[in-house]
Formats: sequence, structure tokens, C-alpha cells
Amino acid sequence: MLLLISPDGIDEALDCAKAAEHLDIVDVKKPDEGSLGANFPWVIREIRAAVPVDKPVSATVGDVPYKPGTVAQAALGAVVSGATYVKVGLYGCTTPDQGVDVMRAVVRAVKEYRPEALVVASGYADAHRVGCVNPLAVPDIAARSGADAAMLDTAVKDGTRLFDHVRPDACAEFVRLSHASGLLAALAGSVKQEDVGPLTRIGTDIVGVRGAVCEGGDRNAGRIRPHLVAEFRAEMHRQAREYAAGVPAAG
Repeated sequence: MLLLISPDGIDEALDCAKAAEHLDIVDVKKPDEGSLGANFPWVIREIRAAVPVDKPVSATVGDVPYKPGTVAQAALGAVVSGATYVKVGLYGCTTPDQGVDVMRAVVRAVKEYRPEALVVASGYADAHRVGCVNPLAVPDIAARSGADAAMLDTAVKDGTRLFDHVRPDACAEFVRLSHASGLLAALAGSVKQEDVGPLTRIGTDIVGVRGAVCEGGDRNAGRIRPHLVAEFRAEMHRQAREYAAGVPAAG
């Protein structure tokens, strides 16, 4: 399982660079603009320059509306600025067909510029609270549009977590559907260390984290700390060893 960490700017990215051995992907977002809030192109460039060259940079393009042209331009901006992964939050898409329209436009914009870049279609575990597409429809949207990965996050950052809205068995189905279509499966949404075990057992490819590695567990007021990144990775290693050894799940 890969660990994706989301700094909110260059200062936190430098802290991520100090913890580079413990993480796999540095994700650029702007938390004060939403769950998948887009940061500025120059911030993506600065973060790309700040982290080791062997660490891919991911960039969100926002909790987007159903405007395929607008979103395609935003996605192109992210990849031009240095992103290897381009993440799109399907916030304004209320049907799978709308999601496919947006994601096909994004895939074309990104892949025509950099074919090796990876496009991520992201839905929301708490879709029922914001009226967007059903979480379990996201793998099919990603597959039909030619994207590379399907993701779930939470739209409303109010302390509730991924498993509060989509239980582990439903997340397992999300992962299964993603893998059946040849997609990577990414899960995020106020994920804590205690969630690492279930995420490992269901075969998650990428886990996205911010609050859990910020001081005080606060994704907005706290700052990413290298020692917390190291602690989170240590828990990932522990859970992976136990799973490989066939140790039964607690509880």
C-alpha cells in the first residue's frame, strides 16, 4: 500500500521532504478550498522542485462542477505544472454519465500532454450529504473514461471519517470493482492509524492522509510533522507484516 501525504504549501512540502523515506506520493491541495481544493500552479511547481525527484507529485484540481471543458483546462494546468497524478473530485456530477463526461475530457487533456501521467477519478464516501454520484459508481466512471485510478474521500471535513460513511465491506467492494477494471484503488477521508488494518486487508493500493500526520490531528490548523509521517508508515509496515503472517484481525 502506498502512502500519499497532502501538504498545503511549500513549507509543509519541505517537511514531507524530510520524511521522504516514509512516504510514496506528495499530494498538492489547498484544504481551505475544499476536500480536494486545488492549489496554485506555482505551488505545484515549487513542491515538485522541493521533494526528491523519485517521489511522484499528485495534484488535485478541485471539487469540480459538471463543466467538462473547465475541468479539462484545470487538469492540463496541473500536469503542465509537474503533477504525475491528477485527481478530480466529482463533486458536481450527480449521475455516472456526467462523471464520465468530465473524466473523459480530463483524460484526453492530460494524456495528450503527458501520456504516462495518471488520472484519478475521485468520489465521496459521504455523497449522500452533498448530492453527488454514488461512491460505488466511481470505479465504473474511471474505467469508462480511461482513467487510471478510482478514489474515495470525504466531502465534508467535520470530523467524520471514511468508514463512518462507507463501511469496510463496502470499501472492499470499491477496491474489488476497481481492480476488476484494472484500476488502482485509493482511499482517504480523515483516515487514522487505527484504520490502517482494515485498509490493508481489503487490498487498498493508495491511502491518502493529512490530518493524521498533522500536529494535534488538525488538517487545517495543524502542520505536517515528519515524525508523525514516520509513525504512520511504521503502522502500515506492522499491519502489512501481520496480514502477510495471517494474524487474525482484532475484534
